[in-house]
Amino acid sequence: MDDDDLDELLDEVEKKFCSKASAASSGVRRSKDENKQEKWRNLHSYQAFPFLSDIDALLEELLEDDYDSSPQSKVSSFSGEQAEKKLSSQSAGRKCCPVFIGGSSVTNGVGTATSKRNRSCDQLRCNSCDFRVLMFDDSEWDPSCDYLFLRNNVPDRHKLQAKLKKRKGLRAYACQCNWFSSSETTDLRNQPQLRW
Repeated sequence: MDDDDLDELLDEVEKKFCSKASAASSGVRRSKDENKQEKWRNLHSYQAFPFLSDIDALLEELLEDDYDSSPQSKVSSFSGEQAEKKLSSQSAGRKCCPVFIGGSSVTNGVGTATSKRNRSCDQLRCNSCDFRVLMFDDSEWDPSCDYLFLRNNVPDRHKLQAKLKKRKGLRAYACQCNWFSSSETTDLRNQPQLRW
């Protein structure tokens, strides 16, 4: 597709959807570069396509509905899951550096080198299996927990309860290939077997 075809396509889109008349129909003669820049601005602004904000709102609502109806969000037998979800949504897109994990008494959130107190990172994702790391407050993994059990049951929180024991102050972590229980703040750099 050459530049002329692209210009024609953009003119057609402007005539159909843009609130302003296209530069070609306004009678004002401008250079090709100015026309292209104006078309680019029009195409990528919400003023030119007011329905885009409505579409974005609908998509966001659908994503929230899908998350709310998923089996993972319906299970809330362990305390702190709602707080974990809330913190995760607030800190989405931010990265923990350095990465700490800890027991249920350690606050979840985005930990940074400059933060005054360490936080248990709630943005963990496994580099080996590419699954989000699940957390269970006031729980620890049973010694009989193994790779095959996790491989078959992650991310179903309900099925994972079979190998969890209630233990105040601990937090159990798991992805599809690794598991760990912690009672105190632990730097993941000191746990080379965990690739989170």
